[in-house]
Amino acid sequence: MRRTTMGLLGLCLAAVTLTGCSDDAKPADEPSGDVVSSVDITFSGDTVEPNGERIEIEKDVPLTLNVTADAPGEIHVHSNPEQEFEYDEGETELELTIDAPGVVEVESHTLEKTILQLEVR
Repeated sequence: MRRTTMGLLGLCLAAVTLTGCSDDAKPADEPSGDVVSSVDITFSGDTVEPNGERIEIEKDVPLTLNVTADAPGEIHVHSNPEQEFEYDEGETELELTIDAPGVVEVESHTLEKTILQLEVR
């Protein structure tokens, strides 16, 4: 009887250990699963933050871009139809909406850099 109990206990421990070791983390290039409604974008000299980050948004739901910049510039959204937004030095709030699922790049034409990748669902 004792041998059976120890065997069952060993199986239970093995099951708990295997379950506890599962890796549910997503790779860095995959979105977090959190749908966002606003993003802060900061332009400083020849840098921009975020820099190519992928985020999830809902189609047909407005996304607010809170832009802080040390000089005026332009943001280009590779949606269909394409969208272009100008921003001034200081703080500018821009709003965009994407009406089709897929991945849409948001770029700075001024810096020729990708700011965001929008995963539209």
